[in-house]
Amino acid sequence: MDETDFEAGDEGAHGAGAPISAGATAVESLLAGLNPSQAEAVQHGEGPLLVLAGAGSGKTRVLTHRIAYLLATGMARPSETLAITFTNKAAGEMKERVGALTGAAARVMWVMTFHSACARILRQHADRLAYKRGFTIYDEADSRRMVKRCMDELEIDPKRFPPRSIKAQISGAKNRLRDAETVREEQGSFFEATVADVYQLYERRMHEANAMDFDDLLVRTVNLFELFADLRERYAHNFRHVLVDEYQDTNRVQYRLLQLLTGEHGNLFVVGDESQSIYGFRAADIRNILDFDRDFPEAATVKLEQNYRSTGTILDAANGLIAHNRDRLDKNLWTDAGRGEPVTIAELSDEHEEARWVAGEIDRLVDEHGIGRDDVAVFYRTNAQSRVLEDTLVRFDVPYQVIGGTKFYERAEIRDAIAYLSVLANPDDTVSLARIINSPRRGIGSTSEGRILGWANTTGVSPLEAIADADAVPGLGAAAKKAVARFSELIASLAERAGRRGSVAELLEAVLSESGYIEALEAERTIEAEGRIENLQELVGMAGEFDANRELEGDGELAPLEEFLEQISLINEQDALTDDATKVTLMTLHNAKGLEYKAVFVIGCEDGVFPHSRSIDEGSLEEERRLCYVGLTRAREFLSLTYARRRSLFGSQGAGIPSRFLGEIPDHLVQRHSAVPATTGWGSSGTFGGLGGTYGGAGPGTLNETAGAGAALELTVGDDVVHASFGEGVVTAVEPGNVVVVRFRGGGDRKLMADYAPIQKAS
Repeated sequence: MDETDFEAGDEGAHGAGAPISAGATAVESLLAGLNPSQAEAVQHGEGPLLVLAGAGSGKTRVLTHRIAYLLATGMARPSETLAITFTNKAAGEMKERVGALTGAAARVMWVMTFHSACARILRQHADRLAYKRGFTIYDEADSRRMVKRCMDELEIDPKRFPPRSIKAQISGAKNRLRDAETVREEQGSFFEATVADVYQLYERRMHEANAMDFDDLLVRTVNLFELFADLRERYAHNFRHVLVDEYQDTNRVQYRLLQLLTGEHGNLFVVGDESQSIYGFRAADIRNILDFDRDFPEAATVKLEQNYRSTGTILDAANGLIAHNRDRLDKNLWTDAGRGEPVTIAELSDEHEEARWVAGEIDRLVDEHGIGRDDVAVFYRTNAQSRVLEDTLVRFDVPYQVIGGTKFYERAEIRDAIAYLSVLANPDDTVSLARIINSPRRGIGSTSEGRILGWANTTGVSPLEAIADADAVPGLGAAAKKAVARFSELIASLAERAGRRGSVAELLEAVLSESGYIEALEAERTIEAEGRIENLQELVGMAGEFDANRELEGDGELAPLEEFLEQISLINEQDALTDDATKVTLMTLHNAKGLEYKAVFVIGCEDGVFPHSRSIDEGSLEEERRLCYVGLTRAREFLSLTYARRRSLFGSQGAGIPSRFLGEIPDHLVQRHSAVPATTGWGSSGTFGGLGGTYGGAGPGTLNETAGAGAALELTVGDDVVHASFGEGVVTAVEPGNVVVVRFRGGGDRKLMADYAPIQKAS
């Protein structure tokens, strides 16, 4: 934005480009259709206002109408309005909606993200901070590379202190407005002291490169306003009204920026919901919204409590849950849309039965209620939970999509692990070899890799043979030869283990351990790395299930490792067959915010899974409860929560304790389903072990074994079945424990555990 943009924008806004007059008709049309609370917020006068907007209460409508109201009444000109959102998509949608209300005036307004607004300001005034106007904005990858350069310069071992981890610590410090010296003073460990050293050099090298990272855009703008009063006054004068969406997600640096912009006139209009503050791990500070009236003593508060999304029963369930949080502001969602269906809480034997029940319920909702699959969502706490669900949906021919992440078998860490196994099963697999040769990083760069593969092609040996004889490869340096030799020894050791035709799970554990893959992820010390470790543990668990099934079935034609890899490839092929159909949506609860569906399933509601064990250990249960609240309030008509009596997750199996959150939902709102026999004590009336609320099994309103709703697969002799790997067959015997013998069309009888095998009745 040029120095004259403010003035030019003002002239254009009051000329032919501004269709809204200050007449009563324009104002009346803006207020028409708003409920009393929405209208009160839109018509607020001068001074700070907190709009406490419950889920589904029309907050975007209030924001856009507020902007139009400011213009229509003459309270502000278009260029005097700054509207802040958190994503470019949200900013684009808001600008489009404001444009529909105000016409060409919307083009003059600043409707954008925090980062975009700060970048625009810094382009004008970066010279005040000794940057050149054409500074480069580094993305996350560029920033990590700069961190790595600084670590090399300081001779810090990247294996002991991964650059990704150091960068995450620096980012966290900037989001709290902590410079390198402050971090050094606060440090309590050698790791933190190392972070401070890198941070200090990183800042110097970034400035020398005339570059800023994303965090710098915010921090440098704060620096600009704190150091230069004339600039702060100028922007505070020009932005007479500042409006912020999703205020509960702001961090300390964003809060400070808003203070500096609005400290003089106080016209700060924020919209948020503390009950949906779920990004503490990204440095969001819930105190910003909880303490708004303390920080801005003149502030007024308007509550938007009428919900336009969910049924009364779903809202009452969400209200009952969130009432258990202490750090909250008083509000109570309500609707005049009717009570709707009860909330279903389903108790299943294990994660496989849980997935079958969900798949069956989806089919029932589609068939009986006419709900499109694209209006059904399944939420889970961690990405690793999607694996069993994805496998089951494939078998049930239910098309799906994964939002905010990739499908389980397409995740980078899963593909890396499978690539290791593929090389052990097929030494000539050059694609898989190229994927793992430097993963985790072991000092074999792309140049060395190219020379090895080129030498293999020239001499006619396999790539692994070339690696085993690295001394013969022309052009390899001494360091590269040592790294290649260590890799060759690793593969040879793992290949010897694979040749024993033993447990695939044990082989996979050895691969992940001996390759250093898990160790490298652990060294990152990030939430993302923890999630990748959980996914790999889930793959080990899947391999354990494969081993158990194979033990029952007996040896097949293929070696165990080859059969395991074939089973995975078949799942992926089946995934690709349903890409053109409407799809069920799968995602983590964190990615669900801002979305809504007619039917929502929240799976894995057990203590340690959800709430996550980390939150229990760290004392952050209230944020976990807010995350559950977000999940519940995504549902419009149908809401189901499931938990398993036992669950194999992250490679280990344990007994499932019902999530304390289930006990916090008022019992009269719930309809219960239990597939666990009453003799176990799980299906009979009982409590959540003192966690609050009762959990009954059979009784009034209980679903019990609803036909087609995903009960355990029951087969009898003569049933036609389909197996994901072996194709069509017929049941020839049924044994205790739901073990069946199936004669497949391709030949041979196989003994299968019906509860675990990828099998279903043929239609």
